[in-house]
Amino acid sequence: MNTESYQLEIISSLSEISTHEWNDLLPNNAGPFLRYEFLQSLEECGCVGVNTGWQIAHLLVRSKESKILGAMPLYLKNHSYGEFVFDWAWAEAYAQSGKSYYPKALCAIPFTPVQGSRLLIAPQENTVAIQTILVSALKSLVSQNSLSSAHVLFPEATDLRAFFEQDFMLRDSVQFHWHNQSYPNFEQFLAALNMKRRKNIRRERAQVALENIQYRHVPGNEVTQDDWEFFYRCYENTYLEHQSSPYLNAMFFKQLGQRMPECIHLIIAMLNNTPIATSLLVVDKPESKAYGRYWGSIEYIPCLHFETAYYQAIEYCIKEGIQTFEGGAQGEHKMARGFLPTTIQSAHWIADEGFSRAVNRFLEREHEGMAAYVDELEERSPLKSAKVTP
Repeated sequence: MNTESYQLEIISSLSEISTHEWNDLLPNNAGPFLRYEFLQSLEECGCVGVNTGWQIAHLLVRSKESKILGAMPLYLKNHSYGEFVFDWAWAEAYAQSGKSYYPKALCAIPFTPVQGSRLLIAPQENTVAIQTILVSALKSLVSQNSLSSAHVLFPEATDLRAFFEQDFMLRDSVQFHWHNQSYPNFEQFLAALNMKRRKNIRRERAQVALENIQYRHVPGNEVTQDDWEFFYRCYENTYLEHQSSPYLNAMFFKQLGQRMPECIHLIIAMLNNTPIATSLLVVDKPESKAYGRYWGSIEYIPCLHFETAYYQAIEYCIKEGIQTFEGGAQGEHKMARGFLPTTIQSAHWIADEGFSRAVNRFLEREHEGMAAYVDELEERSPLKSAKVTP
C-alpha cells in the first residue's frame, strides 16, 4: 500500500463512527466481544472513558476517500486493573528507575480475557499492509506521546505474528478451557475423567443436591429486569466479599441484554423458589463457544460455586452441542472440574531500550518456567487420556 493513500485517525468514542463501519471490519470468527454493541455499551454506560483510567483512543486507518480500511480497539491506561495479564511488577520497576509507567497504550477488550482479533481489516483490503500500518502507528503513538509502552492482550495467532515482526515481545499465560467430545450427557463426560476427578465432581454435585436447589436456565431474550437486578446484586456481592469494587455497572448488563440477547445465557440457582446465586454465560453459537464471565451468590452453600458456574454451564454446552467452554482467566482449580490448560500469548513493546532489554530477559525466563508449568499440568490431566491444547 502506498503510504500516501491512507490516513490515520484516533477517535475518542465509537459513537464517532457507525455500527456497520466497525462491525464490517470484523472477521467471521470475531465473536461477541469485538462487536460495536459490546464495546459501545462499555462506553455509554461509563465503564470505560472519563474518570475510569481507560481513555478511549481507538485507532483507525482510512483511505483518501475516508473509507475505514482497518482499526484497532485501543485505550490509554492510567493503571493495570481489568487486564488479566499482570504487569504491576514492571510498573514498580519502571518507577524505581525514576520514570512513570503510566499512561500506557493497551490494545484489548476491557475486562475480558478472551482471545480474538486485535487488528481489524476491511474485506478485500491488503491485510498484511494494513496490519503493518496499524502496528507501526501504535508504536509511533507511544513514542510521540511519551507513553511508556504498548500492550496487546490475547490477540489471535495471525495478529500476533504482525506484532512480533515489529519487535513486540511475546508473553505466555495459561487459561483453562473445557472441550466437548460429543458427549451425549453429563454422565458420559464424567466417564471420560479419571476416577479421582469423577468421584470429586459427583461428591460436589451431591452436596449441592442435598440442599434441594433448583436451576433456571434463561436465554437472553427471556431475561427480565428483575433477573438482571438479581444478577447484578450477586455480581456486586462477589467484589464486595473481596474488598473490591465492580468494574461494570448494572446499566451495562441491562443494555447488553437488550442489544445482544442472542449472546446471553443466564443460570439462576433457586432455593425454595427464591434466587440465591447466578452465573452469566456469553455464548457464540456460530463459533460453538461459551464464555463463563461472572458468578455471584447472596447465600453461602458449599460447592454452590462449582455447580452454578461450571457444572450447570457444562450441561448447557452438552445440550446445545457447544464445543468449547472458556471459564475465564487463571484458575488451576478448574482442572479438577474437567478443564484443560491452554497457552495464550500477548504482545508487548517498551519504548525505553534499556528497560525493554530487561523485560525481554524476564520474559525469556518466564517462558521457560511457563513451559515447565504446562508440562506439569499435563501430567495432572483430569481426563483418562488427554493432551494439552497448544
